Amino acid sequence: MLTESAKLAKNCLLVISLPASDTSGSPQNLPHSQANDVEVGGTRGREALDRLRNVVGRVESSWRPASAEEGFEIVRRRLFQPLADPAQFKDRDVVARAFAEFYRTQQAEFPPECRESDYEKRIRAAYPIHPEIFDRLYTDWSTLVKFQRTRGVLRLMAAVIHSLWEKGDRNPLILPGNVAIDDARVQSELTRYLSDNWVPVIEKDVDGPNSLPLKLDRDLPNLGRVSACRRVARAIYMGSAPTTAAAHKGIEDRRVKLGCAMPGESPAVFGDALRRMAGAATYLYQDGPHYWYSTQPTVTKLAEDRAEQSKRNPDKVAQEIEQRLRKDLERKGDFARIHPMPATGADIPDDLDARLVVLGVDHPYSKEGNSAGEIAARAMLESRGNTPRLYRNTLVFLAADKTRLQDLDEAARKYLAWESILTEKVQLNLTPYQVTQAETQKTAADGTVTARLPETYQWLLVPVQGTPQAQIAWEALRLSGAEALAVRVSRKLRSDELYLTTSASTRLRMELERVPLWRGDHVAVKQLVEDFARYLYLPRLRDSSVLLNAISDGINLLTWMQDGFAFADGFDEPAARYQGLRAGQMVILSDAHAPGLVVKPEVAVRQIDGERADLGSRGTPKPPTGGGPGTIVTPRDGEQPKEVQPVAARAKRFHGTAVLDATRVGRDASRIAEEVISHLVGLVGARVTVTLEVEAEIPNGAPDNVVRTVTENSRTLKFTSQGFETE
Repeated sequence: MLTESAKLAKNCLLVISLPASDTSGSPQNLPHSQANDVEVGGTRGREALDRLRNVVGRVESSWRPASAEEGFEIVRRRLFQPLADPAQFKDRDVVARAFAEFYRTQQAEFPPECRESDYEKRIRAAYPIHPEIFDRLYTDWSTLVKFQRTRGVLRLMAAVIHSLWEKGDRNPLILPGNVAIDDARVQSELTRYLSDNWVPVIEKDVDGPNSLPLKLDRDLPNLGRVSACRRVARAIYMGSAPTTAAAHKGIEDRRVKLGCAMPGESPAVFGDALRRMAGAATYLYQDGPHYWYSTQPTVTKLAEDRAEQSKRNPDKVAQEIEQRLRKDLERKGDFARIHPMPATGADIPDDLDARLVVLGVDHPYSKEGNSAGEIAARAMLESRGNTPRLYRNTLVFLAADKTRLQDLDEAARKYLAWESILTEKVQLNLTPYQVTQAETQKTAADGTVTARLPETYQWLLVPVQGTPQAQIAWEALRLSGAEALAVRVSRKLRSDELYLTTSASTRLRMELERVPLWRGDHVAVKQLVEDFARYLYLPRLRDSSVLLNAISDGINLLTWMQDGFAFADGFDEPAARYQGLRAGQMVILSDAHAPGLVVKPEVAVRQIDGERADLGSRGTPKPPTGGGPGTIVTPRDGEQPKEVQPVAARAKRFHGTAVLDATRVGRDASRIAEEVISHLVGLVGARVTVTLEVEAEIPNGAPDNVVRTVTENSRTLKFTSQGFETE
């Protein structure tokens, strides 16, 4: 049975098919009766055409695609029950107000239209779907040939809503970042209008059990807490997949955040996720603030492959880290010298000034115990090559964290990969955009390495000793801050009083009495300098000038008898008096090796008072007279004879002979050097001579090759005498 419009169309066709009339207006070659019928038919045909035009017009207007605002109502009516309860209207208004307020307070993070009051009305109209979804569907996806604006939106949103309902999603609005692209039904609706090669792109870089966003969210708790990378990837896909062939590709970063962030969340978290995705994704492109997915891989994949291949060449990565370390250590902080990455203790001189030793990447530190960093630091502290180290209180060590070293190594490999790609950009035939992308990624990788370097080198290893009898202990101090490494070390040591750039004379007086450091009634300045550089139970000084300034201040004090000390140029043992004794006056010490004595204040007071008394009785100072021990000093008038007390004679020579185990010569010689020779060498003015005597009896005789080898080596080592005997 024909519809009314079909009947009208048939009548119109019949009328139009009639023969044309002649110039008089009557049909040609027709009987009169037929002509009348034609006139009537012509009138009816015109009426039928008018009616058909009206009907077709009505049908045509119903086929016009709905706008985004009309789509709000269509989807809501078809997929959701209408709001009936006043509480539901209140909930809708509360959600709309929260989102609108969120966008207004964070204006710089979102597109400009979000701050307008009309946007809150759009949220209420589209509730519970965010208007951004409709904007993307009606603006971007509708440009696809096969995508039907109304039916396509209904099909897609039905799949999305059903997936969220099954998962128990309780978000206040459905945003682009909430679209579960990993769901097979949703993915089918999003790919049916695109080419087939979009499926692997989704599985690798957008959404899926093995996708990059899911991996990043698992590895980074700050992002994984809100699934930031996953939501960002979904929002970018929804806004860029249908427009990859357009002249202006991509979706702006502010619109990506609009499709992800909800009230109570920080937009900066999604910005961080966006940057990490751009640096690691294979199919994600970036041009300034715009991001988009493409079916063609970026140079990121090539960089990943090269970074993975660099694991086979760890020396190149270590060299890159070492270069960056040396550049960072150009800022020395309070250290006069820094020793970066020494191979052994032989590379560290045994001097009097304090220095920072930075261990290489092959000696990281961990709190697990017996870490490579602590073992290396102990060895370098104990010896300089084959010689025991004398000045141990001058070294502190900086080591890399064992766990964070892996992150630094990865960042350095990525930087080297991007650098190699730019070096070979002509051979690789890179497009201008790919060159720009590689330059951007190289800059980002360079910044990552720079940031991770202080995060990795965070352990300060300091040898300490509470008392002269205590064992050496190691303090592991964690550093913080963004300054240069040596600057951070200096600040930490100063704050913990493990490294002094200045010292008060009162503290020096305390150390002199506590240990004690006096050698009898005085101590040589040179001896004090060596003591502070040698013994770990004393404060660690930057250099000898710190000690010399403290001595000068202590001599200059008006209260030197209580808080300071005196100074003498020397000591006359036969006369038992100090030469050039002075205190309470300015004395400037500039040479740690110059002769001079720090004298106990009570001893200095006795000599000074005696000299004053002698000066007062005679008018002129007179040196004390006296002979050897036990002699009688001739008294003055009215005085009783006094016997000069004998002065105990001091040992002035030492000699010793030791037999070493021929199979443990190095060990025994090292112990002798440490326990005996080092103490003798430290005495002021001491001249120590060590002679090594080798005597071997060979009952069966020495072979010619051994005789030749030993003779040549002895000559090379400058033996004063050597030779083999037949009897």
